[in-house]
Amino acid sequence: MVEGSMTQGAGQEPVVRTATLRDFRVPPYAQTPVPPQAQVAPPSPVPHPGNAVVGDEQPEGYTPTERDLPVIRRGDTVQVQTVAEPRPVSDDGRGPLFVVGDVHGYLDELLAALGEQGLIDADGNWAAGNARLWFLGDFTDRGPDGIGVIDLVMRLSAEAAAAGGYCKALMGNHELLLIGAKRFADTPVNSGAGTATFQAAWLLNGGQKTDMERLQDVHLQWMSRLDAVVEEDGHLLMHSDTTAYLDYGSTIEDVNDTITAILTRNDADECWDLFRKLTKRFAFRDEGGSQAVRELLTTYGGQRVVHGHSPIPYLLGEVGTEEGEDSSGPVINGPHVYADGLAIAMDGGVTMAGKLLVVQLPLHD
Repeated sequence: MVEGSMTQGAGQEPVVRTATLRDFRVPPYAQTPVPPQAQVAPPSPVPHPGNAVVGDEQPEGYTPTERDLPVIRRGDTVQVQTVAEPRPVSDDGRGPLFVVGDVHGYLDELLAALGEQGLIDADGNWAAGNARLWFLGDFTDRGPDGIGVIDLVMRLSAEAAAAGGYCKALMGNHELLLIGAKRFADTPVNSGAGTATFQAAWLLNGGQKTDMERLQDVHLQWMSRLDAVVEEDGHLLMHSDTTAYLDYGSTIEDVNDTITAILTRNDADECWDLFRKLTKRFAFRDEGGSQAVRELLTTYGGQRVVHGHSPIPYLLGEVGTEEGEDSSGPVINGPHVYADGLAIAMDGGVTMAGKLLVVQLPLHD
């Protein structure tokens, strides 16, 4: 879930900091920390934790973020506490459907969450028979073992297929960022507001040097072939809560083929533009959000959008710390249902002492 600096665009009012955000701490790789005891007057824009820009300034247009983060009251949204349900077999013989939110290198937490759902055994091997498992992207950066996460997903894909099920993954914006950092390094790209590079953006947004050192061609090839959008059992699965996918095709197949073609052409500016668009967020969050979801569903099919990317603690107006030291941090019980019940957020905020979510669909409210 990378997103650049929260700059105040033309015609936008700065966000007044509220009590729910007063105590949050910007992670160490952000560029503009907010003092813990900052006063609410005069008002100033609140940076999104995890945002970072290249250089000392925060140029408008450097990143896809166009609006400041609003605080949404708990009463405006619903968190669904997931309860283990029987695993029915579908009419066509397929097993139950599970989705996984943003992992960001937290391999131990992922193993624990998959084990709790009975998807893997104590040795980390596939144990779910013909179950279907989708990862919603963002495997690396911020956490300690992104390559270990990718290796696990690749291995489980083979084991699940052999058992009659499958384990698949979607393209997240951090996959695009890691691919770009490896392929283009310090090659200047047209950021829309001056010079930028994938390497600088990757490091500023949680890139781990150990991941880069262990990154192999097989990992790059695997990431480059990931789909961006799929539809499963009436659920439109995608990484980012944005309508930018519409820029790449009017069908799911068109979107996936177009994005694969962009990565195949290996043009730095074109890849940067793709990265920027799929880093946009919050399209479903406030007034007009349900209409944005309906536009995607009308175009691509499905009854609900299921996404990662934007952490649930931000959508609920709660913020924890990257270090996990704040015992009063966010309490995430399950997915976040909003936009008139049409959108399900799956990023539990594992990077800020939240929860790595592994959930069976459909949700039982």
